[in-house]
Amino acid sequence: MAELPRLRSLRSRLKPQRSRPHHRQPMHARTLLDSLWPITGWRLWQYRALQAGLLLCGLFLMVTVMSVPLELGEQVIFGVLCFACTWVLNKYPGRLITLVMTFVSLTVSTRYLYWRLTETMHMDKAVDIFFGTGLIVAEIYAWVVLVLGFIQTIWPLQRRPVALNLPIEDWPHVDIFIPSYNEPLKVVKPTVLAAMAIDWPIDKLHIHILDDGRREEFRQFAEEVGVNWVIRNHNRHAKAGNINEALKNTHGEFIAIFDCDHIPTRSFLQMTIGWFYRDPKLAMMQTPHHFFSPDPFERNLGTFGRIPNEGELFYGLVQDGNDFWNATFFCGSCAVLRREPLLEVGGVAVETVTEDAHTALKMHRKGYTTAYISIPQAAGLATESLSAHVGQRIRWARGMAQIFRTDCPLLGPGLTLAQRLCYSNAMLHFFYGIPRLIFLTAPLAYLFFGAHVIQESALMIAAMALPHLSHANQVNSRVQGQFRHSFWAEVYEAVLAWYIFRPTLYAVINPKAGKFNVTAKGGYIERDYFDWGIARPYVVLLSVNMAGMVVGLLRMAALQFGWGDLGVPGLDYKLHDSNDQIETVVLNMLWTVYNLMILGAAASAASETRQVRQSHRVQFGLPVRLQGPGTAPFHAETEDFSEGGLKVRMPDGLAFERDTPLTLWMERGDEPPRFSARVAFRNGRSHGLSFEDMSLEQQMDLVQCTFARADTWLGVQDRHHPDRPAYALAEVCRLGLRGCAQVFLRRNGGAAPPASSASA
Repeated sequence: MAELPRLRSLRSRLKPQRSRPHHRQPMHARTLLDSLWPITGWRLWQYRALQAGLLLCGLFLMVTVMSVPLELGEQVIFGVLCFACTWVLNKYPGRLITLVMTFVSLTVSTRYLYWRLTETMHMDKAVDIFFGTGLIVAEIYAWVVLVLGFIQTIWPLQRRPVALNLPIEDWPHVDIFIPSYNEPLKVVKPTVLAAMAIDWPIDKLHIHILDDGRREEFRQFAEEVGVNWVIRNHNRHAKAGNINEALKNTHGEFIAIFDCDHIPTRSFLQMTIGWFYRDPKLAMMQTPHHFFSPDPFERNLGTFGRIPNEGELFYGLVQDGNDFWNATFFCGSCAVLRREPLLEVGGVAVETVTEDAHTALKMHRKGYTTAYISIPQAAGLATESLSAHVGQRIRWARGMAQIFRTDCPLLGPGLTLAQRLCYSNAMLHFFYGIPRLIFLTAPLAYLFFGAHVIQESALMIAAMALPHLSHANQVNSRVQGQFRHSFWAEVYEAVLAWYIFRPTLYAVINPKAGKFNVTAKGGYIERDYFDWGIARPYVVLLSVNMAGMVVGLLRMAALQFGWGDLGVPGLDYKLHDSNDQIETVVLNMLWTVYNLMILGAAASAASETRQVRQSHRVQFGLPVRLQGPGTAPFHAETEDFSEGGLKVRMPDGLAFERDTPLTLWMERGDEPPRFSARVAFRNGRSHGLSFEDMSLEQQMDLVQCTFARADTWLGVQDRHHPDRPAYALAEVCRLGLRGCAQVFLRRNGGAAPPASSASA
């Protein structure tokens, strides 16, 4: 309590400074065609009649190319020419080139689906009909998601902040909500301290810890730092109910919401609030969810910092594409909402377990707009274990299925066609469980049962399918490559497919089933182990596909050498069926090999890696000033920082032994904060420093000088290597082989703990 006046004094010194960001008006769907003529330099493009004529010609060309029948040789020539054209075009930048490549890809993919539906479905055997129907349904689903994905991401808006052109005394009151349930105080504290340091008038910034755990230590902490501790006497509707209860007792014009582990930067409000005054109908401004700790895929597969994680596609591209169509989703955190529209739709939605997306949908139905700025303004902790990650995705999948069932965006009033398509794609995405499982097992239908799921020769199937797959991959690599590398979507979906198909189907049948589950953050993994509980579906699928390879080899041997009875019960007639062709066996075996690599990589993700850090390091160079025993103050730069210490690169010729006490000053204006630290380790010029016990004021200073800096997370989306499909495939194959070794050779790093709850 003695530090309270000093903390308040510190907050009062944080004077808001106006930024001068680049101004950019949002682009609406109707201006898409108008915006192309500056790219092409052809002013005639602006005429509506010409636009309509070219659109009709394009559709006519697509229908013609899609439906024209070709023999095998002609189809091969067509596929090679299309690929060669797009391969050449891909070497040139520009959105017009991307649109042309997308058009070609859609044409080729639609041609493949048309061919499948009109020429390959003539099946008369029950086994062929059963497996063939399942495969074509999965392919139709994949085509629909592909088309909607192209529409959703065709033109990322890349919105920029606008200045808040008001006198500081007229800036609005903002309530900051930090909901918490069972997270430890050490996770919540940095978020609260960073929120206190946001550049905003102190008398207009109101911070509230929404503590559904009703913990005494949280009350004491809130009182000590001078923020509000808000509780209720029940936990109905989980996070949504917690926020709605707080809405009744607050009065700010705007509400900023942060998950308790999401640490905001000082510039958060100045980067977002300006758009609300530019657009009076704007109800919500969303910013990315950035995570400074590795998620289970990144940690277990060793890809952190090299390969984009699972969420970067959504926050880096999809939301930006949604913004073009005025369909930005509310993501539950790192967002600002205008109070009036939020109250108009009844507060945060409580009908589903994805209350955030449902709230945005309700706002759009009322005619309000939403927006997205793709500049990270907060950072938090990723899930520690794969089981927790899977549990979180199960909730998302169940919630989106609930929305699709109870408040379907394709129906009902208030939405534009583009908004309906964007919301529908977001919800249909989580129905990939069954299609993904079908693709992972489809070749086994022929290898095990001799079922011809595609009634065509293997060479014709390859000639039709390969252009479809290669073009889709080529365009996705061009559009998405910065945010998701090729072939990694299959790995992510393979991990989750088994776990989400059941809750999504059940949610469609009974949309009121299921409850909100809190994702655990800030935990530890004390030792390496292979989570056999969470990996059980991948192990089964791996085993079945390996058995399929064995049967395929037997089929090839029988067809090639004319073997007689192999002594395998029930296989004789299949091995010597006159319809079996060695090309068909080879095609299905190649498909199986690919599935084995994907499943192996999925299994490898279940190999949990030890994680005992109390605080995660962030790679960032900060100027600091240090003084050691008997030395004058000198300047250095950090290599990384965390809540517990820093790694500093010392000047040449200067080194300190372990446990040497040092005094450290962070660079910040005219009053650099001072910290006491000790050398924890030394590696050449790099010294690891651990902080001594810090006061609350020092903790706030540290957060303000590190996590809350306006530039801390700038450029994090550009840190990855560009996508190279061949290299990405090689990486997935390497991880697939590692996963197969871990499963079949028991290279698991120890026994697993009890089965994960996510698998229940």
